[in-house]
Amino acid sequence: MKEREIVIGHRLGLHARAAARLVQLSTKFQSNIALFRYDTGNPLEADARSILSILLLSAGFGSKVSVRAEGVDEDQAIEIICNYLAG
Repeated sequence: MKEREIVIGHRLGLHARAAARLVQLSTKFQSNIALFRYDTGNPLEADARSILSILLLSAGFGSKVSVRAEGVDEDQAIEIICNYLAG
């Protein structure tokens, strides 16, 4: 299992179009990929293959999220997902 913290670099945060693109990227990997946001008081978790759960994170520009991947291609998944989120 790999995990990396990243700051959302998209100017509008994880809005609908960015979330849809994240889902497309996530489905290319066999690994299970999840996003976590801890700065809200209660930790929030989102499945990276679910656009609704990503939108419910309410991760705006500058928000810190952790990306966790577990599976055979976890290194590549973390790298590509984090690069996308950083903008």
